[in-house]
Amino acid sequence: MHTLESDFARQQLQGLVETLGDCGAVVIEVVDCGFSPEAQIAALDRVLHEAPDAVISLPVANAAVAAAHARLSAAGTALVLLDNVPTGLLPGRDYVALVSADNSGLGRIAAELLGPHLPEGAEIGVLGYDADFFATDERELAFARWMGQNRPDITLRIARFGSIGVAGEAALSLSTAHPGLSGLFVVWDTPAREALSALARHGWTAPVATIDLGRDAAVSLASGGPIVAVAAQQPYEQGAVAAQTAVLSVLGQLTPDWIALPGLPVTLANVVESFQAVWRRPAPPEVLASLLQKPGVG
Repeated sequence: MHTLESDFARQQLQGLVETLGDCGAVVIEVVDCGFSPEAQIAALDRVLHEAPDAVISLPVANAAVAAAHARLSAAGTALVLLDNVPTGLLPGRDYVALVSADNSGLGRIAAELLGPHLPEGAEIGVLGYDADFFATDERELAFARWMGQNRPDITLRIARFGSIGVAGEAALSLSTAHPGLSGLFVVWDTPAREALSALARHGWTAPVATIDLGRDAAVSLASGGPIVAVAAQQPYEQGAVAAQTAVLSVLGQLTPDWIALPGLPVTLANVVESFQAVWRRPAPPEVLASLLQKPGVG
């Protein structure tokens, strides 16, 4: 896994492990690569010597981790990829299937939901991920494409963060360079949390859109902002589908090369039911309490 430090990753892992357990498959190891290509390469090479029937991996980079992933399939291990295909790898030869969200669709949903909150002629910030990572690149491109086609009056100001720990600093630098920003899009919710924590100390109140309905994003939505729009992935479903795909491959069954799950548009109006759908548990008490204070909402 790219990380185990997010709501998304933990829920995706739950979908994987529960589904594999239902199928009688044994999970022998779970690795948190901490977004490090070097850590992922070392983990893949170590797992290679254990000769598992299948490996499910979310590549943390494209070119850097390609050879390590290819070595697994060359050794006869069924490789199912999550979200990202390393450079040069081909379905049927180097991996069984890619299971992902519709990342382009997620970026489009975020733009559509944020658009009504933006004044005419607005400048808005886009906080992207400074890595060779297909999923976040697709979100950013789709967000910019929708704005260009549907809100040509808006100017995008782009900055990127190299790790979650510096997302707040990147957001502050962007805000300082462009003090007239009327909104912000962050490519997923964990760096959005860091960015908003830093910006709040400088009085940020402008609307924000992001990807993934983590707990903090849901609380912000329910309390009226600054997050006003979320394009939510379905991590449990993604994990379950990846597990099913791995099992089918081990059993010699054909699977699609690419399986993409649609995103869910989430606003204040549907945050409670969306949280339940995504996380399979009740919305946090803070979400419910905030909504109860808003007449006609909930």
